[in-house]
Amino acid sequence: MADIQLSATQTGGLKAIVLAGGKGTRLGSDGAGIPKAMRDLCGKPLLGYVLDALSFLAPEDIVIVVGYMKENITGAFGGLNYSFAVQAEQKGTGDAAKAAKSSLAGFDGDVIVCYGDMPLMRRETYVQLTEYHRSNNCDCTMLAGMPSKIVDLSAFGRLRINADGTFDRIVESRDLTPEDKSAEDSGAVVPLFNSGVYVFKADRLFTALDDLQPANSQGEYYLTDAPAIIAKQGGIVKTVAIDLDYQIQGVNTLDDLHSAERYLQNAN
Repeated sequence: MADIQLSATQTGGLKAIVLAGGKGTRLGSDGAGIPKAMRDLCGKPLLGYVLDALSFLAPEDIVIVVGYMKENITGAFGGLNYSFAVQAEQKGTGDAAKAAKSSLAGFDGDVIVCYGDMPLMRRETYVQLTEYHRSNNCDCTMLAGMPSKIVDLSAFGRLRINADGTFDRIVESRDLTPEDKSAEDSGAVVPLFNSGVYVFKADRLFTALDDLQPANSQGEYYLTDAPAIIAKQGGIVKTVAIDLDYQIQGVNTLDDLHSAERYLQNAN
C-alpha cells in the first residue's frame, strides 16, 4: 500500500480519539512508574508512534484520553496542541472513549478511535479505513485483520457478518464454540479479527456509548459493544478487512514489546 494521506479538504470534519489511559500492568509499566502508552520502544514512547501515524490530522483535532499517571503524558505532549480528556477510573474501553465526549461537544463529523499502545499501525491504514467509511456513508466502520501466517491472532475477537453482508456482532476469542473453531480450522469460515480500530460518525458513537451496559462484575464498559448497538439502531456498520500482519498487535506484554522492537529494527 502506498504512503498516502488525506488532503486538507478530506480531513475536514475528521478528528481522532486515542485511548492512552491504561496502566500496563502486564507490561510492567506501572511498576516502572510510567503509564503504558509512555513505555519506550526503540527510543520513542508507544504513543509517539500512534501520533506520528495520525499526523495527517492537525494536533488540535486529536483527543488523547489519559488516566493513570496522566501528568506523564500531558507533560510529554502537552505543548503540541493536542487535546486531553481524563478517564477518572479504569472502567473499560467504552468508558475511556466516552471521556472524550466533552472535548468533541458540538462536533458532528467523523472520528477515528484507536489505541495508544498500537505503535505499528500505519498512516495509510488509518487513511484507507477513513476513505472507505466516508465513501460508503457509514455510521461505523471497523478495521479487521485477515488470517496471517506470521502473527498469531487466535486471541483476537472475531467480527461476525450476516449472510446479507450486514454486521452482526463481535465474538471474543474466549467465547468461541468448538463448532466455531472447527469451521475456522477447516477453512469453511474465514475469520475476521477485530483490531479495535474504528471510524464512527461522532453522534452515533456517543449515543451508543450512552447505551453501553457494564460487561462484568467490575462494572466495565466495552467499546466493542458499540458497533452492535449502532447496527440495532439502524445505523450502517461496515468492515474493512485487510492483511494487517504486525500492525494489529498491541503492546501488552514484554514479549509484545520485544516483538515490536524486532519488527522496527528489521524494517529499518
